[in-house]
Amino acid sequence: MKKLISVVLSAAILFSLSIPVFAADSKYTITNPYADVDWDAYNRYKADLHSHTNVTDGTNTLKEMVEKHYELGYDILASTDHGTTSYSWTEDNVVPAIKFAMMFKRGATKVESLDNSGKAANGKNYTVTTVDGDDYYAQEGGKDMLRVPYGIENNPTSFNNAHVNSFFADYGNGILGGTSDYETPIRNIDALGGVSVINHPGEYTSARHEVYTKDAYDKSNYRYSYDIRKFENLLMKYPSCIGIDVNSKGDSRTRFDRKLWDIMLTDMAPAGRNVFALASSDAHNLDIVNSGYIIALMPEKTSEALKNCLLSGEFFAQSRYIGNLDELKAYSSALLGSDNASAVKIGEDMKAAAESINNEIVGNGEQSTHFKFDENAKCAYIDDISVDNGDAEITVSGSDMLYVRWISDGKVIAEGNSIDLDECENVGSYVRAEIISDGAVTYTQAFLLSYDGMPEANVKAVADLGGITTVLADTIIKALAVFNPIFEQILKLIGLI
Repeated sequence: MKKLISVVLSAAILFSLSIPVFAADSKYTITNPYADVDWDAYNRYKADLHSHTNVTDGTNTLKEMVEKHYELGYDILASTDHGTTSYSWTEDNVVPAIKFAMMFKRGATKVESLDNSGKAANGKNYTVTTVDGDDYYAQEGGKDMLRVPYGIENNPTSFNNAHVNSFFADYGNGILGGTSDYETPIRNIDALGGVSVINHPGEYTSARHEVYTKDAYDKSNYRYSYDIRKFENLLMKYPSCIGIDVNSKGDSRTRFDRKLWDIMLTDMAPAGRNVFALASSDAHNLDIVNSGYIIALMPEKTSEALKNCLLSGEFFAQSRYIGNLDELKAYSSALLGSDNASAVKIGEDMKAAAESINNEIVGNGEQSTHFKFDENAKCAYIDDISVDNGDAEITVSGSDMLYVRWISDGKVIAEGNSIDLDECENVGSYVRAEIISDGAVTYTQAFLLSYDGMPEANVKAVADLGGITTVLADTIIKALAVFNPIFEQILKLIGLI
């Protein structure tokens, strides 16, 4: 009997000791940027927030660019010409000095906007209507496409392409110059209640000229350290600057900007500042349209809903290109180990692209090849993201997802549709997911983490030389605005406006 009682007591003690193990909450608290998304009621809108026309340095007219996006199923389009604000799809807005200068780069082509109604190149009738202040384009029998108000790419004549896209605020039209000066447009847009984003930073930082990821954005390099600090200080100072473009056009300029994104998140997330990632086409011609875009999660297709979506991070970035050699090697290795035939096929294609890139680098020290997904294949469709703070789990649910990996502080810490942070090593101050499908790579926004002993914020002050640089570099350029009336007469004389 004593032995039986002893066994029972021992079992009871062990059982009581085991309860806290299963009942205790995780040490992690997860901030979910998609927490307010109603996954059943919200729509998924495909949006290109960066495109150009022959109003500046694009090769196609506004009419052609709108029709191409509509043909490809876009729901939202921002026309963001250099220093030239999108006020309408039916009335031309040309800054003569910019158009005059750009025609030497792209050729002398006539500007053409849309009419209130007319016929598209495919023979279908179209209409442009205004509803509650928002402009919509639609072809007969089809859905409508929203124009993003006040779209513009600022710093139009910057010598180093310090470009900032902005929306929802009337700023930048006809303002020339901008070399190295990110803060002036970002500050003014913030004051006016708009939204801005730093475009393809790898072009400004010259990271695009690197061939290996380890060398890009190396903080021991003073130039990279300065650029990183500059971007971080701007985002800390101006909440309406939502983040950076991490995959643009064919991912030649931006192929290392995912590393920049991770560096910025690592430094800033402990301070509670998220950095949102965008992908865009930066289309200057019709061929590159649909290379990159965002999927906006919104209750309705209005500019107000889009603005709220961008400020809250309720969107995914999606691109049909990957140019980063290390990413392609890692993806191909994971996909080739899958028992899914489609995943293996993508893995083989990525491996071949990686080998071509490696041969180019070894042979001539530079890269020209980039991996392109099948533009007719399905992209990942995310129908839910659930966050369990008690168990520190995040699950991405959806269809056409071949491979999911989770990144924290620049390192892959887990694979699969779900992540349990309690089972992961090297957890930093955030985690984000990358999803491979047959048709694209999809980037979720970062989930910020907080816990005892987490890394501290690492945002240091920097002396921003942008204002001084633009004064020294752009004084003569800015003076060209005085000659706008002359340029306008010349453009009219040769029939371009």
